Amino acid sequence: MRLLNQLFPGVCAAFLLAALPARAQQTAEPQPTVIDSEQLDMRSTDTLTTFVFTHRVVVTGTNLRLTCDKLEVVTTRQGDVTATIGKLGHFKSLVATGNVRLLQSDREAACGRAEVLPDDDKIILTDHPVVKDLSTGATATGPRMVLFRGERRAVIEGDDANPSRIILPAIKDLGFDKDKKTPDAPAPEKKS
Repeated sequence: MRLLNQLFPGVCAAFLLAALPARAQQTAEPQPTVIDSEQLDMRSTDTLTTFVFTHRVVVTGTNLRLTCDKLEVVTTRQGDVTATIGKLGHFKSLVATGNVRLLQSDREAACGRAEVLPDDDKIILTDHPVVKDLSTGATATGPRMVLFRGERRAVIEGDDANPSRIILPAIKDLGFDKDKKTPDAPAPEKKS
């Protein structure tokens, strides 16, 4: 099923992009956010609308591709409470579960669960999260990652059994090269 920008504004894509800033943001024209899945279950109360996308969920938008098994989106509802499809208001949360993969410019995140909380300006990745910089190969892993929107900050929470880990690109050897000749150091001056 498709849910275009008119029904579900690009807030999802915009929040994810801001929370995971890429090194070189693309200056492409904003694209509609499209959510494809085999099934959509949409439910409303007087105050909230919940969209549950299942089976082969794919979200595409400006500089974004998200895939997962299930996606639950909760928005506030405005206007006529008797309308079958009410006017969408504020985006409250997005929870992607099962084989979650988020590709944004030169970064990729994979995990079992990704929770987007715009009111808290953060994304929480759990269930074996891995974030990789595709341009350098740098990788971060840990049991739980919290990515803060607009702060270029991430907290990787580990413990004794499952420590947080960062793998960075190799750096040159900064040690002593025994084959390289160094000039003799001047002798210390003698005090009289």
